[in-house]
Amino acid sequence: MLQLAYIRDNKQATIEGLKRKYFKTAEETVNEVLEIDRKRRDTQAELDATLAKSNLLAKEIGGLMKEGKKAEAEAIKGQTADLKALSKDLEESLKTFESSLHDLLLTIPNLPHESVPEGRTPEENINIFEQGEFPVLHEAAKPHWELIKQYDIIDFDLGNKISGAGFPVYKGKGAKIQRALINFFLNEAEAAGYKEVQVPILVNAASGYGTGQLPDKEGQMYHATADDLYLIPTAEVPITNIYRDVILSENDLPVKHAGYTPCFRREAGSWGAHVRGLNRLHQFDKIEIVQIRKPEESYQALEEMVEHVKGLLTKLGLPFRILRLCGGDMGFTSALTFDFEVYSAAQERWLECSSVSNFEAYQANRLKLRYKVDGKTQLLHTLNGSALALPRILAAILENNQTPEGIKVPSVLVPFCGFDTI
Repeated sequence: MLQLAYIRDNKQATIEGLKRKYFKTAEETVNEVLEIDRKRRDTQAELDATLAKSNLLAKEIGGLMKEGKKAEAEAIKGQTADLKALSKDLEESLKTFESSLHDLLLTIPNLPHESVPEGRTPEENINIFEQGEFPVLHEAAKPHWELIKQYDIIDFDLGNKISGAGFPVYKGKGAKIQRALINFFLNEAEAAGYKEVQVPILVNAASGYGTGQLPDKEGQMYHATADDLYLIPTAEVPITNIYRDVILSENDLPVKHAGYTPCFRREAGSWGAHVRGLNRLHQFDKIEIVQIRKPEESYQALEEMVEHVKGLLTKLGLPFRILRLCGGDMGFTSALTFDFEVYSAAQERWLECSSVSNFEAYQANRLKLRYKVDGKTQLLHTLNGSALALPRILAAILENNQTPEGIKVPSVLVPFCGFDTI
């Protein structure tokens, strides 16, 4: 959530930033925020003055009663009754303005970092790094959705029977490769200084609001209505919410966590060849890395996280590229995002497998996540990244490493799965 003081002091910069995010009602919404804020502050000032006057009259009544001037005291009591009624009305108005202001601020996305390129669509993202050679496949090479049937390692029909489309069942070596990837990614995160946490995959609404999934992505989340809990779209939500309403000390920083969870996304309306097989699922596994840093350190931390993901893809031997996302393609809560894409040789296309983002103080303001420095509290910066999401990584491994004799398993995974060929 944007800080109200920043909007108040930087109205035009806020509007311009929101326009770079293609927030349709940037000027209208900012003006509405400032108008409600003006009314809130005016009401607060009037309430303070009314309460002060009421207190003065109460003291005056007490003095008159001590002096035996009962009639004069009774006359003033009528004024205090009117002031109490006015105070009550002003308090109700203040609550209404504060609630309206809070609800409106929740609908406003984060402002983009100055380095975010102009643009509205994915085609306008900037390719800033590319590594690896595209593999040359044999003539009978197949896309992964045919390979998984050939080797009987993932069953979409069985998943559809049990749950529905987009819920695959991993079998045999397919299940072991999943477990190998999870263990490899977690071990690499631990080696990079991330403390592993195992967190719930159902969260309450407060957690969703804290990291910005609510109200922005409510329709994309599975909602267990009986208990008003949400299935997480990413481990970012529960891991970051560990620190909701927390004041850290400087000695607690930096916070670095990694966690494995299944993730759930409704992906309503998704269809077509680009979502076949593992390309887009309703349930998938992912390792998330999260950092909480001092504001002056957060962009250095972002670079560290990008390098960490680069290292994972390099060790897996997959060709990949990094995109700096343009304003219109960025997430609601992000100030700067780098997307990683692996190349799928059989599909001859790039597949997104990770987003690494700095949210600056946006999430921290929602979470009331602060740290104490020199006796004062200050908002922290939050960052997270996929390290990595499994489905498209597995798709690329299967397609890029296929040979007439079988599918070669990346050497870094062999100690975790126990075989080198599928």
